[in-house]
Amino acid sequence: MKKRILLIIGIALVAIIALLAWFRSYTKSHSPAAKAIIENREVKIVINYCQPYKKGRLIFGDETSGALQPYGKYWRIGANEATTFETNKPLMVNDQHLKVGKYSMYAYPGKEYWQIVFNSESERWGVPAPDPSNDIVKTNVPCTNNNPLEEQLVISLMQGDSNSIQMLIYWDQTKVMLPIALQK
Repeated sequence: MKKRILLIIGIALVAIIALLAWFRSYTKSHSPAAKAIIENREVKIVINYCQPYKKGRLIFGDETSGALQPYGKYWRIGANEATTFETNKPLMVNDQHLKVGKYSMYAYPGKEYWQIVFNSESERWGVPAPDPSNDIVKTNVPCTNNNPLEEQLVISLMQGDSNSIQMLIYWDQTKVMLPIALQK
C-alpha cells in the first residue's frame, strides 16, 4: 500500500514538473526571452527579460482607457519571469547607489515620468509585485510618448563616455532612458 501511494505521488510530481516546463516554453513563444548586455574592461551588466508584443493593443495609458499597463500601476517590465539586472561593479543609477549583485527590476509607468525600482528579490516568476521592503533603488526618470512605433518591448544598454551607460526601455511609442554610471 505504501509503495502504491509513493508511486502515485511520484507520478503526480513528474506530471506537475512536465506541465510547468511546458507552460514556461509555451509562454515564451508569445513573449520570447531576450538579453541586454554591456561589457567593457571595467563593468559587465546583463539584463534578462521577456519581450511581449503590442498586437494592436493600447500599451500605456489611463486605467479608464483600457491600457494593458495603466499609469501608476506596478509592471515587471516585460513578461513571464521578473526582469533581472545584474552588475559586477557598484553603480550609480540616476544618482543612487546600487551594489554589485542581481536584482529584479520593475516600474510604475506614468505619462511624463516612470519610477524604476531595483529589488533584491531576483528569482521571481509571474505578475505579483515583489516585497517593497526589499527595494534597493527607486528613481524617477522622464519618458517620451511620441516616438516611432516599436511593436515589441526592447531593453538595451548603450555606452556613453568612459564612465556612463544609458539603459533604454522602448515599447509602443514610449521611450525611457535611465542614466547609469560606475561608482567612483
